[in-house]
Amino acid sequence: MSRQVLFLQGPPGRFFADLAEILRQRGCGVHRVNFNGGDQASWRMPGAVNYRGRTRDWRDFLSALLAARKITDIVLFGDCRPLHRVAASLARDMGAVLHVFEEGYLRPDWITLERGGVNAHSPMDRDPDWYRTTAVGLPPAQASAPLPSSLGRRALACLAYYAAEIALRPAFPRHRTHRPWGALTEAGGWIARLARQGAAQRRSRTALTGLRPGDYFILPLQLDSDYQLRVHSTFHGMRPALRRALTSFARHAPADALLVVKTHPLDNGLIDWRRAALSLARTEGVAGRVVFVEAGDIVELVGGARGVVTVNSTTGTLALAAGRPVKVLGRAVYDIDGLTHQGPLDDFWNAPSAPDPDLYEAFRRVLANRCLIAGGFYAGGMRATLAACADRILAPHAGRSSVASPLLELAPAE
Repeated sequence: MSRQVLFLQGPPGRFFADLAEILRQRGCGVHRVNFNGGDQASWRMPGAVNYRGRTRDWRDFLSALLAARKITDIVLFGDCRPLHRVAASLARDMGAVLHVFEEGYLRPDWITLERGGVNAHSPMDRDPDWYRTTAVGLPPAQASAPLPSSLGRRALACLAYYAAEIALRPAFPRHRTHRPWGALTEAGGWIARLARQGAAQRRSRTALTGLRPGDYFILPLQLDSDYQLRVHSTFHGMRPALRRALTSFARHAPADALLVVKTHPLDNGLIDWRRAALSLARTEGVAGRVVFVEAGDIVELVGGARGVVTVNSTTGTLALAAGRPVKVLGRAVYDIDGLTHQGPLDDFWNAPSAPDPDLYEAFRRVLANRCLIAGGFYAGGMRATLAACADRILAPHAGRSSVASPLLELAPAE
């Protein structure tokens, strides 16, 4: 029987549609569920259904769909969105293989594609000796030539996606986004942020003037809407994580240390993180030791830091690659004894544990072999990346258990 591949939500843009076409050309059955107008507009192939039901009815709908179409594989982006968490659970129950895309564990120029789950849901081992043993004989983790910036293509894809979501909203009256804000609100935030971009860059250049390597720790903010942050930590958003890190810094860091707080490059501007961070710094009595930046080369900043504090950002692997100590406040695939600081945050500021470079090299080799693809979701020259993703999805896997369920009358997507 041919593989029957069901696509759920992917990154905004054509990536999932282009990948599905490659799988179709290789003999797979290709299926899709659209949850909103953005999904529908980015998918121009047969085999799609529009889900217009309530969230509480999603499990029953998907269970019947998996059975009716004899789905062998489910492909999705991010396994922490509520609808995708249901899909992950059903995949386990019904014998389908779950393929999860995410931004690359290693940065830049990689994407993550892993079976079963990503980050703290990853089936990857947490035993450092397992990585050392498994890496023997594997080639170095070498991406291809550095990819040019794809921020412009990403922005255009997101704008097109959210415009279609707004325009086709009447066709999906019960859709509720997994993000904290609706599309119109996010669009307004982006417009305001772009209008302030020049001033933000000037503030950042001024703030970084005179900052010397070894003077500072860095806290890279994650997106407040990031489900990796919300599900794989005890924080319900970035605000409490910022408070935890900055309060600990104020009370325990050496008097000569600075803390650089950097906003995420894809932040929508709806939260004034600069005000939040500097206000908290004043409250804690360290206003002169907290530097907030909205722009800057994160690789350069991390390379000059005494250490990096993060919930579970992939900036952590940038720091490990540079030999910088990392303290993880949540759960992350790279939070391994010998790589990251395993002691309390309060101790990190004075005695941060540096990563073992040999262990990190083994870790990189295993990741590249098991769950990374060279490329990007919006980079030019996508053919090789898409082909590699198709190869990974179609690699042999254990047989699918039988799925017995009555067929549904499934309305095709308009």
